[in-house]
Formats: sequence, structure tokens, C-alpha cells
Amino acid sequence: MKDQSCKPCAEGRYSLGTGIRFDEWDELPHGFASLSTNMEIEDTTTESTENCTASKWVPLGDYISSNTDECTATLMYAVNLKQSGSVNFEYYYPDSSIIFEFFVQNDQCQPNVDDSRWMKTTEKGWEFHSVELNRGNNVLYWRTTAFSVWSKVSKPVLVRNIAITGVAYTSECFPCKPGTYADKQGSSFCELCPANSYSNKGETSCHQCDPDKYSEKGSSSCKVRPACTDKDYFYTHTACDANGETQLMYKWAQPKICGEDLKGAVKLPASGVKTHCPPCNPGFSKTNNSACEPCPYGSYSNGSDCTHCPAGTEPAVGFEYKWWNTLPSNMETTVLSGINFEYKGMTGWEVAGDHIYTAVGASDNDFMILTLVVPGFRPPQSVMADTENKEVARITFVFETICSVNCELYFMVGVNSRTNTPVETWKGSKGKQSYTYIIEENATMSFTWAFQRTTFHETGRKYTNDVAKIYSINVTNVMDGVASYCRPCALEASDMGSSCTACPAGYYIDRDSGTCHSCPPNTILKAHQPYGIQACMPCGPGTKSNKIHSLCYNDCTFSISTPTRVLDYNFLALAKTVSLAGGPSFTSKGLKYFHHFTLSLCGNQGKKMSVCADNVTDLRIPEGESGFSKSITAYICQAVIIPPEVTGYKAGVSSQPVSLADRLIGVTTDMTLDGITSPAELFHPESLGIPDVIFFYRSSDVTQSCSSGRSATVRVRCSPLKPAPGSLSLPSTCSDGTCDGCNFHFLWESVAACPLCSPADYHAIVSSCVAGIQKTTYVWREPKLCAGGISLPEQRVTICKTIDFWLKVGISAGTCTAILLTVLTCYFWKKNQKLEYKYSKLVMNATLKDCDLPAADSCAIMEGEDVEDDLIFTSKKSLFGKIRSFTSKQPAPVTISLSEDS
Repeated sequence: MKDQSCKPCAEGRYSLGTGIRFDEWDELPHGFASLSTNMEIEDTTTESTENCTASKWVPLGDYISSNTDECTATLMYAVNLKQSGSVNFEYYYPDSSIIFEFFVQNDQCQPNVDDSRWMKTTEKGWEFHSVELNRGNNVLYWRTTAFSVWSKVSKPVLVRNIAITGVAYTSECFPCKPGTYADKQGSSFCELCPANSYSNKGETSCHQCDPDKYSEKGSSSCKVRPACTDKDYFYTHTACDANGETQLMYKWAQPKICGEDLKGAVKLPASGVKTHCPPCNPGFSKTNNSACEPCPYGSYSNGSDCTHCPAGTEPAVGFEYKWWNTLPSNMETTVLSGINFEYKGMTGWEVAGDHIYTAVGASDNDFMILTLVVPGFRPPQSVMADTENKEVARITFVFETICSVNCELYFMVGVNSRTNTPVETWKGSKGKQSYTYIIEENATMSFTWAFQRTTFHETGRKYTNDVAKIYSINVTNVMDGVASYCRPCALEASDMGSSCTACPAGYYIDRDSGTCHSCPPNTILKAHQPYGIQACMPCGPGTKSNKIHSLCYNDCTFSISTPTRVLDYNFLALAKTVSLAGGPSFTSKGLKYFHHFTLSLCGNQGKKMSVCADNVTDLRIPEGESGFSKSITAYICQAVIIPPEVTGYKAGVSSQPVSLADRLIGVTTDMTLDGITSPAELFHPESLGIPDVIFFYRSSDVTQSCSSGRSATVRVRCSPLKPAPGSLSLPSTCSDGTCDGCNFHFLWESVAACPLCSPADYHAIVSSCVAGIQKTTYVWREPKLCAGGISLPEQRVTICKTIDFWLKVGISAGTCTAILLTVLTCYFWKKNQKLEYKYSKLVMNATLKDCDLPAADSCAIMEGEDVEDDLIFTSKKSLFGKIRSFTSKQPAPVTISLSEDS
């Protein structure tokens, strides 16, 4: 200041010129503020705000650590720049379930640049980030929010070495912090002290530790060396020598911090014990100097000699590691420090003959990392590619963990050098078991195993006996892989002789003849074992196979016979993708989230259409470049949704997508199919008498809790009052769709789920005859329990005779009948008179003696003649009386003797 000039800093001090640097985080430096807010911006109740008061950035010595809960923690620093400058810092951001954003605002609260706001997850330890700053007031914000709503705790974001340039000139130099030094004038930073040395504040050099003490790199003091124990060394194997022998070697764990000469210290066991080398891995053969080299393509081996595949077979290429004399060339191992999160040039896993195991780290919270890189995959020639059945290959490994504390083994997968995504985590001791991961993308893949003995800081080496062991790793269909066996293939004759060829899609290989045969209708071909008719698996009920026999699907139709009729269904109105959210759930901090389901009932000719994405990553990627985000395609998938009114971001956060239905098992009205049950008691009972149609699905996602994968059932129910697409619901007793975490159940009620209408669903109503016309109307039976299908027949009109006509006909017929009866009555009356006359004559004649003859009567009435003389009756009888008397008289027998001349 005196002579208005710039001078170099003295030794032991440093300066950024027009800048400031923050590299000590024992406490929050002056000028920084750490704020925490509950994400529910609109409803910041006192209680929820109090829940988040402890969620802040925490200084931890060399760095500052973010929160790991669902509160939003903000680290702020305001600075006034005299000229344009920059801010740069190092950060460690391993877990994508935290949103980490860094942005700058000016004094009008306007963000300077928005492009670099969303930070990308780090791949290899600490990464460097720099942002340009404008002149004037700048407020810097580091903000984190975790979105891990499961029990898993996110790994925090760490920030260190924040440097800002462009502030006013520096009027003083800063002393080097303890553990660093500056040995020359004019330094802009301080060097770290090497291991086994230390320095105090503002030192120009480092001091060596006493022989009985040690220190790590960048230490401000030395620690007393403990006596060596059996936890401070490990064993490994040397490469095979020309005699096929390997030496067992013992090594001190690095960095070596224990003393061998102290009282009670153990000595390093003697090395050099020779044992026979383990055999080569399958697909490799031994050379003259006992090394293992891969067999050429077209041959195979069991670990000894290479043998050519016989005619009619092809090598099943892959990697199968089950003997561990040296680490394979495509695997590497390292250690990530659990204290400062820097990678160390150390070996994390060591070979041990029939397995590899985690070596001793510098500290028990170090991550012991093993990585296998596979350049790509080549499905076998005899298996056609299939767009829906996306299995390209699979990796299977057998492992074991032996732990006394809370150890964790992570298995992570990276695609095309993207961030390693944790696929599965095992906590605590796990017995020897196998795990399989299906690879669905033909790309360069990296598989990483990371083992951490404990999460506690500064633990030293207490739990080195806690180890993870991997016995075997098997990857199928690897490009440039080796073969442990040959499989039969289809033969194709050519000028060069017979060679393997690909069977057409949906054809299996006959082992004996080497020819291709089509699978029967409605069967699917097992892609990995396409040999013999038994490779064609029948489709489940209500489904059929696609043209290439790769999957079974339902075309949105279904038919079932009942004792009374045949019910036909058409679910095309339900074919579109629909979404359903469960009831709101809350974390311990009061963060509201939903389980969000996406369903496509029958897909599109078997193509799965439901997509669930993880857009936590998308939030930090410019729009249009979100191909990086992790998404899942399935018949049914689930994601965790945190709505935008909760997050304060422009979009809701969707994370942790899970597939619940990769393949359709069958469609039936039975409650159980292939070991999956859809309990009727989960939903309110069906009341219309039409059976529920149940779609059964299975997912290939195998987790620790769901050892046989997840499953899902969709119960489709006829509901005439709910127009398509109807309503989806979850079981009332299990609000998240599942009661056990593995089997998910849905109820879909819709009029489109009713059977197709048939003639049994309507009846006819016949009207009366009006003006010679009669109408027949058809109406649906009530309640109408059908949809679609046939429509009601048109009203039928027929000609009919009215009542007046028939009345006239009736009167005429009655009149004719009356006349006829009158005529008949008269006729019978006349006839009756004649009979009475004859009868009376006979009676009169009957009174004579037998020998007397009646007097001749010349006037006798012959049959058919009229009576001319009137008879006088003493009593007049009515017509009916006469008839009655005539019928009741019984004449006495009369004997008439007639002479010849009479």
C-alpha cells in the first residue's frame, strides 16, 4: 500500500492476487451462510420448517458436505467483484438421487448463466468446475435436495478448494494451512506435505516424523505407530512359473503405519511357499511357460487344451472366470478413499486361487473397487435379434460377504462410459450365492463391484477380517470372447463345405440333422437354448405368439364359455397407455411423494408401451439432450413422483423407475396362473354376475426381496356406468398397489370391459295393431351388461287386420249360425210330429186282440206323406217338452200279424 506496487509473497505464504481461496473447512468460513428450507414452498408450516433446521452443509475439515435428506440445503456466499473474474471449486458428486445445482445471481437476483446450473455426477473422484463472474455483486449458491424416498440414504455432495478471482487487490498474503508449505516467494498455492512428515501454519518446509510415528499426506501432526497385527498384512499369488507353480506371498498393507519392532508386534509370515497353479479359465489354454492364453475363435477348452468345434456346432463365446491366479487383463482394481474420496494407486482386490477377495485398505471406510470392462456383445448366429425380447447377454457372478459390522457390497453397471448406476446392494453378511443381471443393450459395458467395510470416519483398520469374495464371473455372448463349449447350430451347405447359419426367426434347430424347423403355432422359442421341439414353449391362456415366435401377446380380445352362453370381449378401448397415482406418502421430513404407475394392458402387438423415466438427471441437462436419462419400458412400470408444487422446479421429479411387467403370462378368469395369484378379497366384490378378466404379468427384475422377480395382475371388470377408458384403482388395504413389495394388483373398471353384445342381451316388444300396422321393437335387457358387439335390430313393421274387421266377421258368423240353428230346430220339430203320430197309431192298434186285424185304412200315411187330417191333442206341450216326452217314452212290445193280402 505504501508504494502502490505488487510484491511477491514471502515463503510460507500464498496469494491469489485479485482472489480469495477457501480450503480450510474446520468451521464455516466468514461470509458463508448455510440455509435449509422444506421443499413444500406453498405450505411452509412451522412444524415442517423445524424438521429441516438441521439439514445444512456441514464443514468436515478438508471439505464441506451437503445434506442427504429431502430438505433443500443452500450454501451461499456474496462477493463484490471489482473486475470480471471467475469462481472455481472441486466437487465430489457420486449419487444421482441428489439434485445438485450451482448458480450465481447478481444484485437484481437475476441468474448470470443458466447453462451450467445443473451439475453432472462425478466419475473418478473429485472434479473441477469453473464459472465466469461479472463485475459487481455476485451471490454464489450451492444447493442440494435429495430425492431418495426409500430407506436408502444418499451419498452427500462434497465441495472443497473454492477460489474466487476478480475481487479487490489483495493487501496481504495468506499463510499456508497446516500440512502444507510454500518453499519459494510469490506462491499462488501451497504444496501438501508428503507422507510421514508434517507442517504447522505458514511453514516453508515439512518436518519428518520420528521413526516411531507416522503421518498421511498433508498432515499437520504425526501419530504414534501401533504394533503390527495380523490385520496389517494380506496374501497374494505370483504368476505361474515355467514349472506350473505359484508362490504364496504376504505383503504389508499400504500405507504401512504399524511398527514391527514394537512390543507384541507380529512379523510378516514367510513368503515363497510354492503350490500348483490353478488351471486356466475355460476358453484358455496353457502355454509352454505355464501362462494362460485365449483359444482362437472356432475352438473351445475346459482350461487345458484348445479343441476345434466339431462340424455342426459353433462356439458359445463369453468370459468365464473361476480360477484366479492373476487378475484378467480386462479387469482392474483400485481403492477410493472413504475419507477424502480420492482414488489411490492401490490394489483393492487380491487373487486367491479359487476366488478373489477384498484386500486391506488404508482405512475401513475405503471403497475396494473391482471393474470389468466388456467391449461389446455378439448374440450367437443361430439366434435372431428380437426387438421386444431385448436380452443381449447376461452376467452371473457367485459371491459371499463375511462381515462383523455394517458392510456393503455394491454392484454397478455403466454403459458407454456413462455414470455407474447401482443395480443392487447387499448389506451385512451374505452366504455364498449367485446373482444374474440381464444386459439389454449392445454397447461397451463396465461392471463394478465396490465393497465398503463401514461408513464410519477415521476408523483405521479394525475390521480387515470383513471381506467380500467373488468365486466366479460368467458373461455370455461377448464380442472377442472365448468358448468353454460348442453348441449345435443349423448347417448351410456351400462350396466351402457346410457352415453354421442362422435359422429364421421362430425356428428351432434339430440336434440330429442340423436343420431348422418352425415352432408350432402359439409357442415361443427359448432364445438361449433353441434345440429341439421342447425349445418351443406354449403360450399362456388367452395369448398367442407373434410371427417370429419371440413373445406371447394378447390382441385385446378374449372369449370364455359359461354354462349359459359364450362371452366375447374386446378391450381395444383400453389399449392406450394410462397412468395411476397411489395415495400421497410422506417421508420423515414431511416430503410428499406419490407412487406413479403407467399401464398398457395389451401393448401393441406385444410391443410394450409404458415408459417410466428418471428425470432427476434431466433437470441438469439442457432440453433436447435428455437421452442420457434412465428410462424403463414395460407393460406396467412404476416411478416415484414428487410434484412440481413441492419441488419448486418447473417439472415434477420422477425417479427410481421400476418394471413391474416385462411379459404377459396369460389372460383368464381364474384367480391363479403360473404361481401368480390375484386375490378377489383385495377389491370390492363383483356384483353383476359377469366374471372379471385377469391379465397376469411377470417382470424379470430380480432383487434381494423379490428373489423370483416381480409380478402384476390387472383385474378388468365390467362396469356399465363408467365410460371408457374407465377408472383404475389400487387395493384399499395396500395403497401402493402391493402388500409384499413384489406382487402388484390393479382393478380396471370400465364399460369397455363388458362382453360384446349378443342376441341374448336384448328382447322384443310387440305393439298392438293400429290401422292395419303392427310394430316390433327390440330393447336391451336391464341392466345392460354388454358393450359393442352387435347393435339392436331395427324396428320391424308388419301388416295386420284391425279389430273392426274381425267384429264384422264375428257378427256375420253369429247370424249364419243362428239361422242354421233355427232351420234345424224346425226340421227336427216336424220330424218329431211325424214320429209321434206313428207311435200313437201303433199304440192304438196294440189294444186289439192278437187274432184281430186292424180295420183297413185306405188313408194310411206312408213314409214321407203329409198328415192331412188334424190331430187334436188334449194337452198342448211346448216344443222342448215334446222332445223330452218323446225321448222318455218306452213303448211296450207290440206283435203285429199281417195276412198275406194285407
